[in-house]
Amino acid sequence: MTRLIGIFVFDDVELLDLAGPYEVFTCASRASAGRNPGTEPPFKVVTIGQTTSARRARAGLSLLPDASFANHAAVDVLIVPGGVVTAELGKPEVIEWIAKTAERSALNASVCTGAFLLAQAGLLTGKRATTHWEDMDDLRAMFPHVHVEPQRRWVRDGNTVTSGGISAGIDMSLHLVESLVDRDLALRTARQMEYLWTENP
Repeated sequence: MTRLIGIFVFDDVELLDLAGPYEVFTCASRASAGRNPGTEPPFKVVTIGQTTSARRARAGLSLLPDASFANHAAVDVLIVPGGVVTAELGKPEVIEWIAKTAERSALNASVCTGAFLLAQAGLLTGKRATTHWEDMDDLRAMFPHVHVEPQRRWVRDGNTVTSGGISAGIDMSLHLVESLVDRDLALRTARQMEYLWTENP
């Protein structure tokens, strides 16, 4: 079974927030092919923008979404990266899309300030969550119904997983590989990436 991983792309997205999970899931599929030749890949990754027009990451890199809100396939895992999310928080159509997509997905995840978008969509109400250390106080102030946990690389509460900033999204994504497939594939993926996986959040 191939699971579709949908990663939200928007202007001022933090590049590694997006690229870290993208690399983990695509690398996991390559590692799976090496382990079990001829089998279907465990993951397919698609980037999704409000439209398919080019977006510019926070660091300036141009990004071209694979699909738009209007035409993407149903995703099994929704990942909302962070960055400068102020503009996205003010777009009802973005928040509505996150909420509706999350209703149909098996897992929903955020990296860094992507937690603000999940919270705005109502996905973190009454749940434990984390974000970048620099944004903890703002998350608590804006969303008092979220139980913000400091000093955690990632936090899982049911089918929702949030991670700290930037590189922490890689640790979270490796956890998702372990959860969705198995530990061996997560370890093989981390080794292929030459990444020291922080397994304990």
